[in-house]
This record gives sequence, structure tokens and C-alpha cells, in this order.
Amino acid sequence: MSISTPVSFEFFPPKTEEGREKLLTTHATLSEQTPEFFSVTYGAGGSTQERTINTVIELNNKGICTAPHISCIGASQEKITELLDLYKANGIKRVVALRGDLPSGMGATNGDFHYASDLVAFIREQYQDQFHIEVAAYPEMHPQAVDFNTDLRNFMTKVNAGASSAITQYFYNPDAYSFFVDQVRRAGSNIDIVPGIMPITNYTNLVRFSDGCGAEIPRWIKRKLEAYRDDVKGLQAFGADVVADLCRHLIDRGAPALHFYSMNQSEPTLNILDRLS
Repeated sequence: MSISTPVSFEFFPPKTEEGREKLLTTHATLSEQTPEFFSVTYGAGGSTQERTINTVIELNNKGICTAPHISCIGASQEKITELLDLYKANGIKRVVALRGDLPSGMGATNGDFHYASDLVAFIREQYQDQFHIEVAAYPEMHPQAVDFNTDLRNFMTKVNAGASSAITQYFYNPDAYSFFVDQVRRAGSNIDIVPGIMPITNYTNLVRFSDGCGAEIPRWIKRKLEAYRDDVKGLQAFGADVVADLCRHLIDRGAPALHFYSMNQSEPTLNILDRLS
């Protein structure tokens, strides 16, 4: 079922012991795809910090590199150093450096970091090349960005601060990815930009996620998904076909790898990989 293009998978930290057991099963299944790495998300203002740390260390100890998301907004340099030292001591060699969202009631000036580029620069200065640093990219523009060119400049600031590679927000229009990569190349960077891939399994959730993160669902896909509202199997089969076709386009256009937002499930991602293989 494996494909020649490198893959990686994202998890979120489980809230319960049942969720942990489910994640371990998912992790074992997806490990058979020999991914480059797994990543584990991090809540606003570190709201899932302890669960993220425990999950990252447990999964990394199973033999495949696991990268923690690190959200810097509202954090002090001391707190970030303590966290990175802990990861370093536990053999973590890859991190995903993000600004993150402000938790409720926190002002934008709290903490020592205002942007992800500040965090990237800090990690590079303090730890040199001990960590491979992933950053986020937004082919369809960050939802809070003023315009595309401003967003591109913000991305290049992260690159110039020392980012190793980038993972994009998910999207369903391969032209958006190609255009973004072309603009980054014109700006003078050859950094790997890995497309983030979101399997389609639930219409309502997809629309809600997409509205929140600024990912556009093409009209023809949305209309087809609406027609499958009461047909879960039909929707999931259609979704797997659509996303597999998207992946083919991306691979043909030179995508260096594929990063799947697994939502702690193995089957939706495996259905896509099965179609690709």
C-alpha cells in the first residue's frame, strides 16, 4: 500500500485513556507506511501542553521521529527553553514552530514572542542545528493576513529566520499550492514546502474547519458533498477519490512529500494511500 513519495502524519493529544489506546493503535497502523515523522498538535497558549509532551515522548520512543507543535504566543523565553531542553533530552530532533492562537483573555503583547519567526530565530540561536524546524505555510493565505503579498513576506521572514521546511494548511485546489511555491521560489528560497492533506470524512466538520482556517472548498466538491449528506459511505468514497486525485496532481507538480492530517484515525488516510498505490 506504500507509495514512493515520503509521507508524514499529524495527531492531536488524546484527552482520555480510551483516546490514548485508540491513538496507539492508529500510530501502529500508520507506522507500517514508514512515514518520515509524526507530529502532535499543541493547544492555544499551551492548553494541551502536558498531554502533547507525554504523547510526543511516548510515540518517539516507539522508533519513528515525532515532532511536537510548539506554540509560542504568550510564552516566555524561559518556558520555551525548558520545553526544548526536555524534548532534546528525550531524543526529539524535529519541531513544528507556530505562533499559535491567543487563549481567551490574553493580550497580544503577553510573552516574549509575537510571531512564529521570533520562535524560529530563538531556536536557531539557542540550539543551532539540533532541531529540524518545520513552519506553517498558507497557499490560500492566512485567514488573518492583510493580503497575499504581506502573507508571503511573513512566510519568508520565517524562512530567513532559520526554518528547515514548511507544511501547508490543507487545501483542495492544487493551483493554489503551485502558485504559492512559485512565489516562494521567486523570492529566492528553495525550502521544501510539503502540502498538508485533509481526508474528507464528514461534511459538517469539514465546512466548520475550513471556515475557521480559511481553506476554500471548491464549489463542485461542496455541492457533491451536500448530495452525500445522508450517505456516509458514499461521501467517504467520493472524498477519498477527490483527495487521492489532488495528491496525484501535487506529486506530478513536484511536491516533496505529503503530510496527512489524520484526526487520530488511520482508515481515511489509508483509503487515500491505497488509491495512490
